[in-house]
Amino acid sequence: MRCPFCRHPDSRVVDSREAEEGSAIRRRRSCLSCGRRFTTMEEASLRVVKRSGVAEPFSRAKVVAGVRKACQGRPVRDDDLALLAQRVEDAVRSAGSAEVPAEAIGRAILGPLRELDEVAYLRFASVYLAFESLTDFENAISALRAETSTSRREAAHPASPAEPAGEGPFGVGSSRSALHGTGPNGAGPPGGGARAPGPLIEVAAEHG
Repeated sequence: MRCPFCRHPDSRVVDSREAEEGSAIRRRRSCLSCGRRFTTMEEASLRVVKRSGVAEPFSRAKVVAGVRKACQGRPVRDDDLALLAQRVEDAVRSAGSAEVPAEAIGRAILGPLRELDEVAYLRFASVYLAFESLTDFENAISALRAETSTSRREAAHPASPAEPAGEGPFGVGSSRSALHGTGPNGAGPPGGGARAPGPLIEVAAEHG
């Protein structure tokens, strides 16, 4: 890397330390020409490919900016948004690819945001899951209520290790599909029910 002061192409590393919780390396360098010191940051490359085909570096700041819009007026702190952006980056990097489609960022946001604030989640999902009518909102709210109810039941009645197969905490034959109100083969509630939201069509905020 060129020295930012004299543009000399060579320098030597005088100190290296982990940064960003181990996801980057901060190096202190000394120019071999002018002797002045400067700092560089090294991290694994991660680029986001937009729908237009243009690729840009992943940015936690852009994730935060996009989610912040959905969190307006909600009791969400800046620290919460920073942690969410970190979780999104960790999830995307875990795929092991140097380039990810923009829609993957949006999908990675949905889970952590739902845990953080359900209202903000619905706002965000209404855009990135392309809600087209009030029915889409009703379906999403019903799904949230079902998940919350199931989580509370499972927490209140944990399955015993000695429990026979097919016999859950709510009696013989109870199962996860029953708790979720699904019919045979996971086809949804008997007699019909909420349809799944439409496909994700866009990336998170500024990454779109």
